[in-house]
Amino acid sequence: MYTETIKNKLGPCGLSCGKCFAFKDGEIKKHSLELKKHLGNFDIYAQRFSELLDEPSFKNYPAFKDMLNYFTSVECKGCRKESCKLFKNCKVRECHQEKQVDFCFQCAEFPCQQTGFDEHLHKRSIAINLKMKEIGVENYYNEIKQLPRY
Repeated sequence: MYTETIKNKLGPCGLSCGKCFAFKDGEIKKHSLELKKHLGNFDIYAQRFSELLDEPSFKNYPAFKDMLNYFTSVECKGCRKESCKLFKNCKVRECHQEKQVDFCFQCAEFPCQQTGFDEHLHKRSIAINLKMKEIGVENYYNEIKQLPRY
């Protein structure tokens, strides 16, 4: 059987909330905060390096900084604690609460078309749930816990 910790790191759809860029206690946020700290006041230098090194990549620094700022500001607590901040049309959280199952594969209606996901995410969620059903939630989590989500 799987633990509460594992359950809270995986959404009911099976995606790893803990690896999501929006997860407030996730690695992406942690590393983004660290990178932001180490870059300090790099804005001025990026502009100078663009000219000194004749490197056009540094001209993209403002867009990179915007993304980095976004990664450091998101505060999602995970799908089990609040509605998904990434997939606005997600209906899985509501459904799993209504059906009182931890994961989609535990529902008698799995797989269904009621997720609200686009085609790609729907297929991915089904594959993840089939894998969890086959090898168990804890084994699945142990397989993916060190892998990137994306």
